[in-house]
Amino acid sequence: MASLPTATPEIMQFFRQWLETFAGYVREVDYASARPLFHPDVLAFGTHNDVIPGLDQWVKTQWDNVWPKTTDFRFILEQVSILASPDGTMATVIAPWTSTGYHPDGSAFPRPGRATMVFSKNGDGWLCVHSHMSLNRGVPQTSHANRSVKVW
Repeated sequence: MASLPTATPEIMQFFRQWLETFAGYVREVDYASARPLFHPDVLAFGTHNDVIPGLDQWVKTQWDNVWPKTTDFRFILEQVSILASPDGTMATVIAPWTSTGYHPDGSAFPRPGRATMVFSKNGDGWLCVHSHMSLNRGVPQTSHANRSVKVW
């Protein structure tokens, strides 16, 4: 059996930087800066919804239910796996992440999860066309921080 189609070092470096950039936007609750990283018709899964059609719907139903209510979001870069098609036009990023959630009384709890993201490359570069981010088993689904959105 053939091995998995591992990305080239250049593609790996690009996506490690992409993850760092996106995580920074999540920490800043900056929807406007994060939006261009995704295809407008992205299909997503998340904690609060099953299939979410399109970026606008994803921002309203998932991002806005999570980003302002958590802190410290980061991908664990040492554990990231990146696969790419031999022609370099499709890539899949598998990445565990961490964040901090908050109970109703304000006390913090670890909020780890994992993500799978599929990317398509065209003349404008790489865009995420599918994202599935979910919490690890046993992690509380709801967090109660109340941070402001930096930019819609």
